[in-house]
Amino acid sequence: MMGNKKRKKYDLIFAVVFALLTVVFLILFATNDAFFNWAFERHHNQLSWYIRPLFLIPFCYFAYKRSWTGISVTIFLLMTSMFWFPEPESSSALVEQFLDMEMEYLMGSWGIAKILVTLIIPISFIALGMALWKRSLWIGLSVVVFMTVGKMIWSVVEGGESGQSIFIPAIIGLLICIGVISFAYKKFEKKKKQS
Repeated sequence: MMGNKKRKKYDLIFAVVFALLTVVFLILFATNDAFFNWAFERHHNQLSWYIRPLFLIPFCYFAYKRSWTGISVTIFLLMTSMFWFPEPESSSALVEQFLDMEMEYLMGSWGIAKILVTLIIPISFIALGMALWKRSLWIGLSVVVFMTVGKMIWSVVEGGESGQSIFIPAIIGLLICIGVISFAYKKFEKKKKQS
């Protein structure tokens, strides 16, 4: 009993530490032009586009396991993964156009409409976390599909033809996430029933 209380305490402490690191990253990203440009130069490397959707897998795992630290670390890694890879020697014209649009979107003026649209992201993560925390696979997968389709629609609405450049990474990521999350969920539930 005491060990469980201690584990929960440390889980919460580490979760807060990584949540604060995420906030520091976002503040630095929003206020430091040199860092913002450096990160986006590396975000031109499409490897980051392919791995970013895959962070939904550990996010769902840690929500299922009810680990605040795991959730917090996963969000921090997701946010920073945009600059993990080196700047590519060249990018396609569509990738260039799309990232230019994203940079303008982020650095442009923020009205109520933009704030509300952007709030869909944390709300989606909260809904996904709650679904897996409550052990609801179908609601969780529905949220994953919603997040992917929403990102694709937003990309085309804001970026026009260049928005289509995210379709292949998004669809591949979605299919991998659905497969892995479904398999892992069924395995964990089966194991739980056997114990």
